[in-house]
Amino acid sequence: MGNSLWLQRFVQVYSELGTDNLGSLNEIYHPDVQFIDPMHHVSGREDLLAYFDQLYTQIISCQFVVEHVMESGNEAAVYWTMTFSHFQLNGKAPVTVQGHSHLKAVDDQVIYHRDYLDVGAMLYEHIPLLGKVIRGIKRRAAKS
Repeated sequence: MGNSLWLQRFVQVYSELGTDNLGSLNEIYHPDVQFIDPMHHVSGREDLLAYFDQLYTQIISCQFVVEHVMESGNEAAVYWTMTFSHFQLNGKAPVTVQGHSHLKAVDDQVIYHRDYLDVGAMLYEHIPLLGKVIRGIKRRAAKS
């Protein structure tokens, strides 16, 4: 675990994050935050909170387990496992995805947050017809 207060708060908020406490994200993000994941780029805390609000209305549950943190100055890499259940994916059964986040802080708040994860494992493989196609492509690629 990193020693910086901003990083400790970040890990704590994500460890406890759920549909009922999205407001806690206000505490950790800078007003000018840049948030990037494989599908979106969001600028500003207000838009980020709206993005999370929209995401969390589509899921039944979501839990992050932080496994490793590396910190250097005002930057950190956070390695995590996310387990979520979605109303329209995988028959509502839990989906587990590993990923990591690159964070930068200013004034004890996160101003840059970029997530790296396998979107296929998170999303595409759990859409009935598309999932079959993606898994087939992965199998063929593994044989090459």
